Amino acid sequence: MKESEDVETPFLIVGAGLAGLKGIITSSNPGSADTPRAHLTNQGAVECLRDPGLEDEAMKLASKGYMAGEEYTRLHAFGHGPGMKGEYEEASPCRHIDLPQTLLEPLLLRHATHNGFSIRFNTKLLSFAETGPDGMIVATVLDGLTNREYKIRSKYLFGADGARSVVTKQLELPMTAKAGGGAMVNILFKADLSHLMKARQGNLHWIIQPDREGETPHFAVACILRMVRPWDEWMCIAVPALGFDPRKQTVTKGQYTARIREIIGDDTPIENVRVDPPWQVNEIYAEQYSKGNVFCLGDAVAYVEKGIADRSYSVERQPVGKGIVTRANDAFRDNGPTFEALGLFPPGNGRKAQEELRIASAEGQARRLRLRNSLKWHMREFNGLGIEMAQRYVSSAVYLNDEEREFELEGLEAQDQVLHYTYPGRRVPHAWVDTPAPKGPKSTIDLAGHGAFALLTGHGGGAWIEAAEKVGAALGVSIKATAIGFGLEWQDLYDTWADARGVEDSGAVLVRPDRVVVWRATQALPGDECAARLQEVMRSILGIKSKGMSNGVNEERK
Repeated sequence: MKESEDVETPFLIVGAGLAGLKGIITSSNPGSADTPRAHLTNQGAVECLRDPGLEDEAMKLASKGYMAGEEYTRLHAFGHGPGMKGEYEEASPCRHIDLPQTLLEPLLLRHATHNGFSIRFNTKLLSFAETGPDGMIVATVLDGLTNREYKIRSKYLFGADGARSVVTKQLELPMTAKAGGGAMVNILFKADLSHLMKARQGNLHWIIQPDREGETPHFAVACILRMVRPWDEWMCIAVPALGFDPRKQTVTKGQYTARIREIIGDDTPIENVRVDPPWQVNEIYAEQYSKGNVFCLGDAVAYVEKGIADRSYSVERQPVGKGIVTRANDAFRDNGPTFEALGLFPPGNGRKAQEELRIASAEGQARRLRLRNSLKWHMREFNGLGIEMAQRYVSSAVYLNDEEREFELEGLEAQDQVLHYTYPGRRVPHAWVDTPAPKGPKSTIDLAGHGAFALLTGHGGGAWIEAAEKVGAALGVSIKATAIGFGLEWQDLYDTWADARGVEDSGAVLVRPDRVVVWRATQALPGDECAARLQEVMRSILGIKSKGMSNGVNEERK
């Protein structure tokens, strides 16, 4: 670019990670992730990849699927156990996959560049400001290669730049921070451990050595060993002793390599050892996600950009984000009782605990019971289907006036359950459907999404289909209506949808573009009342204040 050249775009997205993917994307990093970091991609996230058609490619990249020493126990995770497998399959057409960030980010970035995005690495956001009567946002960025500052004008700014977000700081969004879990260190290395995986395949291992009390180095008294690629690429997360801060005390690459050899437990060659800077286990979440046309961690705002939606983003997402952060840190804290039973805590108890676990005594029986009970509690972490898939949004973009009963689950109980029926604010339930002359099953998840509202009805619901076309045209909103039932456009393969829809055959379920149910009508209404009712609901959730039908979208909005 010329020295004076600036840039204009509808969208500026700061951060090219998993959350930051039409416009310009900037990232202060020189490229996509070069260490695995995030690995496990839950069903809800895979559904997001399914919507633009990336699921199959992600599945191809994902791993399909430990040390020389004694094994304490093992847990089924993410629906692989017989007790939870059915729950996971009932919740989504997608499967939980193990896909390292190093492989997922390039997939997303390639898709973005093929669909109108410009990716600018080595570009750091310095500041931004809303200027002029047009409300455009002017961001000042620094090109890290030429060391030149220039400006990007955009209608919207998305801050997807992580925990140290420049966008969040400049907006001065209120943050809640609690004491974290200390600093840890990631060590990436190559080692062929296939000989150790034959009898105990798994992708996550806690390695502890309470029987070596006082002998393990303070910088890594325990280790979380993550399989990156089976079975020769690994990530070791070194967990230091209480009071040891790897950010303040020097630990050499050689020391970490030696510790990995101890953890593996045999003479397997170790190569390509990379030690990343220490990172902090934080418990921080924003109390607010957006101000004006600046959104943090957000990409589901297309209807705001088109001028046909109220701003419910922060109201809906913040409680969900808070719950996920809290639950993740609770899972980390839940290790306390397990480590106590194994003898890691309190200090000086390791050898005694190991002896008690092995002998027939009252003390041994009590310790073994504590260990079993603590492991059962871990199932909330490794089979957290509710926190992953059962989010509930409550805002003006969800219509509850026609509900005869209030939602009956709240708090932690709601986080732990996926309810397989429709209710406004919850994701549309998954049910398999197919054409009457089968062409291959699709999910109700697939009938929704793709940037449009979906209206699902059944026998006797023809008036809703006509209403969707009429109201959608009047408001400038795409409402794709379809009928599910015997002999209709889609057939309910296992009668799952009939059980889940919560309305009669002629009723209607309205689903937002993000696949969240926003309204239900128990049955069809007489005459033109279906169109009038749907219009009222759509105006409410989109924040349109004026009354009566319109052929345009330039109406007064909240």
